[in-house]
This record gives sequence, C-alpha cells and structure tokens, in this order.
Amino acid sequence: MRVASLLPSATETLFALGVEPVGVSHSCDHPPAARELPTLTSTVVDHADRSAADIDEQMRAVDGAVYDLDEERLAALDPDLLVTQATCDVCAVDASEVRAAAERLDPAPDVLACDPHSFADALDDVVRIGEAVDATDAASALRGDLRDRVAAVRERAERAVADEGRPRVAVLDWTDPPIRAGHWVRDMVELAGGDPSFQPDGPSEPVAWDDVREVDPEALVVAPCGFDRDRAVDAVGDLAARPGFDDLAAVRRDRAYAVDGNGLFNRPSHRLVDSLEALFACLHPEHAATPPAAHDRIARVDAAATPSVRADGG
Repeated sequence: MRVASLLPSATETLFALGVEPVGVSHSCDHPPAARELPTLTSTVVDHADRSAADIDEQMRAVDGAVYDLDEERLAALDPDLLVTQATCDVCAVDASEVRAAAERLDPAPDVLACDPHSFADALDDVVRIGEAVDATDAASALRGDLRDRVAAVRERAERAVADEGRPRVAVLDWTDPPIRAGHWVRDMVELAGGDPSFQPDGPSEPVAWDDVREVDPEALVVAPCGFDRDRAVDAVGDLAARPGFDDLAAVRRDRAYAVDGNGLFNRPSHRLVDSLEALFACLHPEHAATPPAAHDRIARVDAAATPSVRADGG
C-alpha cells in the first residue's frame, strides 16, 4: 500500500508499524528517515528561530490557509491512502481540504482523518492506522506494549500520590500568549499523579497569567508546540519576565521544566507514552524510574530564571 502522511504523529506511527510513507508533511521529522521523504505541504509562517510572540503574530496575520498542499506532487506519488487530522486547524492542512484534493485525483485515494481528543483516543489511533494499512498484527503488538507501559506509570503514580498527594500542575503549550495544554494532556496529568484541574477538558486555550499565579502550580511544565527543548528554554523567558514568576511554588521547589514539545506532548502518536513517563518524572521525581535530569528532552528551570533562563538536566 502506498501511504502519504500529512501528519507528523501519523508518520511516527506508520514507521513504528513498519510502513514507510511515500510522502510526508514538511513538519514530519521523526524518525530521522522521514526527513528524506518527499514533502507534500508547506506553510506561510516562518517558524525558524522565531519567538513565540512572533509566531503568534504571524499566525494571526494570515489571510487564508496557513498550510498549502502540493497536489501536483501528491498526484505523482499516486497514494492509495492519505492520513491527515481533524483535531487542530493550526497544526496541519485542514481535513476538508485534504478530502477535496483526494477527490480531484484519479484514482482517488482513501482518506483517514485522525481526530484524537483524549489520551485513549491517541493510543487507539495506533490500531486505526494499523487496520487502514494492513498492519493489524504490528498495531496490536505496539498497542499492547503501550498499555503495559501506561499501567506501570499508573502503578508508580498511585504509590507516589499515597506518599505525597497530587501536586497542582500547569502544563503550557505556548508562552506568549500563555496557552494551557488541552486534549490528551489533562488525562496525562491525572495518570501521572497530578491535579489536572488547571488543564482544559477540551482543546488548548489561552489563559491569563494572573490565573496561572492564582493556581500557583507546584509543578510547571512548559512544552511549546513545535519547539525543541532548547527553544522551550528560551520560551520560558516569556514567563520569567512576568510578575510573580519566581514566586510560583513550582519555581521555588525546583519543579519548573522546559520540555521538548515537538518530541513530547504535542503529537498524539504512540510517543505520548514517552511523554507520560517524562511527565511522571517531572511531577514525582523521587518515584520515577528515570529522574528528569536523565531525560534529554527535559530541562529544569533555575529558580533564579528572571530575567534570563538557565537550565540543567539532560
């Protein structure tokens, strides 16, 4: 089967199932082999070395589509299946545009639109994608391994909560403006032994800085969408410059972290279980099999971060 993936999380899952796509989106960068495949999308927004505020300003200024699909190249690749998403209209080509493009091809490929809104949805998509590409055995095996790893985190979290209680948690997937992470993140915080009440029960949404201060999180995880760890460290500077940052319980307790959002949290692939394990390490480091400092995608934010951010770990 010839599969084109317009979604980084789907590309990751396809490779994990032993299926190499014939084409991918410009954002598909994992595993490294994905970077060598023909790219089918582009964006008018310049993300490279741009601040969170700059990227946000560009997104707001776009008049029309943020992403473009190269239909000519897509037709040349002659896919049997297109995998896209319907979860976030600022993350990838809109699913309706993909379906319309597919109908213009001859023959028209099937379209699978992933639309996860919870942690379970994201893991169940492993099976859906596996069924769509005739890799049901591989998908079943991968889903079983993920289930076992989640159960291990849940068991450790139960012991940690019994010892320490549930810390107040804030997970942000953007910093300027601050945006609290939604969809599957609320489930992950609860599974990892944290208080998930700060996270929205739905899509990610902007939040006032005063509301963050009022919650006074005991653990702060900053995982900006599309940013690697080093850029996440820089993005924490947006928060560190705000009044009261150093007074947050998370900062005072050395439980404030900058995280590679591009590799963790942002993409609803099978790697969300990696994200869950990393999150547990941030919330309950004393109970984690691997402490935060041993995760190369996590940096601890120094308590003296204002006005510049320093980090250790990894």
